[in-house]
Amino acid sequence: MSAALTSAPGSSTPPPPPPRPLRLRLQSRWTALAVLSTGMLMTVLDGSIVTVAMPAIQNDLGFSPASLSWVVNAYLIAFGSLLLLAGRLGDLIGRKRMFLAGTAVFTGASLLAGFAGSPALLIAARFLQGVGSAMASAVGLGILITLFTDARERAKAIAVFSFTGAAGASLGQVLGGVLTDALDWHWIFFINLPIGLAAVLLALPALPGDRAHRGPGLRAGADVLGAALVTAGLMLGIFTVVEVERYGWTSARTLGLAALAAALLAGFVLRQSRARTPLVPLRIFRSAAVTGANLVQMLMVAALFAFQILVALYLQKVLGYGAAETGLAMLPAAVVIGAVSLGISARLADRFGERNVLLAGLALLVIALGLLTRLPVRADYVRDLLPVMLLAAGFGLALPALTTLGMSDAGEADAGLASGLFNTTQQIGMALGVAVLSTLAASRSESLAAAGRTEAEALTGGYHLAFGVGAGLLLLALAVTATTLRGAGRRTG
Repeated sequence: MSAALTSAPGSSTPPPPPPRPLRLRLQSRWTALAVLSTGMLMTVLDGSIVTVAMPAIQNDLGFSPASLSWVVNAYLIAFGSLLLLAGRLGDLIGRKRMFLAGTAVFTGASLLAGFAGSPALLIAARFLQGVGSAMASAVGLGILITLFTDARERAKAIAVFSFTGAAGASLGQVLGGVLTDALDWHWIFFINLPIGLAAVLLALPALPGDRAHRGPGLRAGADVLGAALVTAGLMLGIFTVVEVERYGWTSARTLGLAALAAALLAGFVLRQSRARTPLVPLRIFRSAAVTGANLVQMLMVAALFAFQILVALYLQKVLGYGAAETGLAMLPAAVVIGAVSLGISARLADRFGERNVLLAGLALLVIALGLLTRLPVRADYVRDLLPVMLLAAGFGLALPALTTLGMSDAGEADAGLASGLFNTTQQIGMALGVAVLSTLAASRSESLAAAGRTEAEALTGGYHLAFGVGAGLLLLALAVTATTLRGAGRRTG
């Protein structure tokens, strides 16, 4: 507390008890965490809430089947390609400013999307939502790790933060189905307005001032050429991945775009090795924890985001579930992920170490996807699907531990960069997972249909292949964790 609140010598007013200021500081940090988690929940919900409303959007606005995917892709391209730049800018000009600006952009874009009356306007609004999400999400973890410096408190805070991301996607499907059926698809965007306004108003007093981590500023620290190269490279790379299902992996278009994206990213790496003030100092990759955790996350998210999409498709196209029914069927996964993230993961990490908890979580997820490879055409939900939803608890174990490892070696000056990098690998993993596994599933289904299988049998066979490949990706993530992260996340107590 300030000196003005301390009694002068001889004063009859007793000094305040020492625990009170500590409690206020603790309350302030946890309030800030609630604000950051609210912002994360809003952006994660938006990424999944749209999926179950796609048919209604297509019928209302007249999207063609080919262009409908851009309702998702426009958001994904902007979000994934701008995270690194937004994270570094947050280090340079202030993370609180970046979080507030991003939340405001996202909220305004949500209003625009809700009122959209044409495909072009909705796609533009979705792109702006992705820009705002990148700005806010890139610095969230950076703010968090500077607020919680004690290892145990940081583990609990990361568990809460990870829960909003892990469970938010499943909750988004439930909410999207309910809003679309009860009202109409416009409300999946209008729901963001009160949440976004509340996040901005609460963030103003709750988040630490930018003086607490003020960087050198844009004049001293901005690498304009590097920013252009990495943003263009990531944007083109993600665009190429999301278009694979349309053009194929070996088409001249796909190969040409992939080569150009790789050239831009190679130029960015070369630029970072020579720039006086690089956008992404390459020294950050010397940390085995940071590099290994980002690689594991890419593999894990590639398998699990495709799992989320493909299970929803199986429920609707094979079992005949409606939008709201599909969301409710996925709800047990969100519940167990939340329970494990909030109630168990931090205590297990404190006792056994983040690496061991991550290994256990990945092992449960391998079993879950393995079970999905045996889904029947006429499934019983309790017997065939509920055990898989409960095994999703592995994600509640894995993600907080992985997040802690990914941010473990980031100093205060690079916290925004490490946060942006961690979120970038997540988005790349999502794009790759959906493109690769969806393409494999579609190809397998087509071959089975050509061989005379029924539509339900062909679709189920395609999903079996995708789930098997996803299980393989998780096994690779297990191997990387066991080798690359061998010295990380040791037992602390």
